[in-house]
Amino acid sequence: MARKLYAKRYAQAAFDIALEKKELDKWQTDLRTVASLGEDSTIITFLESPKFDFSAKTKLLSEHLVDVEPLVLNLVYLLIAKARLSIIGEIVDEYQRLVDSYHGIERAEVITAVPLDDKDKVKLGERIGAIVGKKVMVEPEVDPGLIGGFIVRIGGKLLDGSTRSRLEALKRELVRR
Repeated sequence: MARKLYAKRYAQAAFDIALEKKELDKWQTDLRTVASLGEDSTIITFLESPKFDFSAKTKLLSEHLVDVEPLVLNLVYLLIAKARLSIIGEIVDEYQRLVDSYHGIERAEVITAVPLDDKDKVKLGERIGAIVGKKVMVEPEVDPGLIGGFIVRIGGKLLDGSTRSRLEALKRELVRR
């Protein structure tokens, strides 16, 4: 839980600075570049190791992140100093959510029993968008246990239209009788 809270705080600070500098897209790209370093286990091991001093770590980063905004690099240095570099992916996700919200876009996690094709994603996004009054980007997941229908998580709300939940409700109703 603390990880998520830290990620939100760092992402909000990054968003505020990027918005003030009118560089939302540049920061988004730079944060993703930094997060991609997390895919290299050798670099992460080096950066998280207490055996190496901070200056060696900053030197390595400045060599790998040449075109990155200096303030983004400062954020990375802060994360290393606080031993929180492992949350960079969560910071990137939260920053993306803030940028989307700024542009009036809401992301909806949609769980279905079968995979959605692109046409279905667009159609479902438009229907959900009509309900919430925003443009909606659908992030699909598949759970065959739903049997049919779908579950939508958007903006802290849960809309459950799955066959599984309807069957469970019917079962509870029958048990009561």
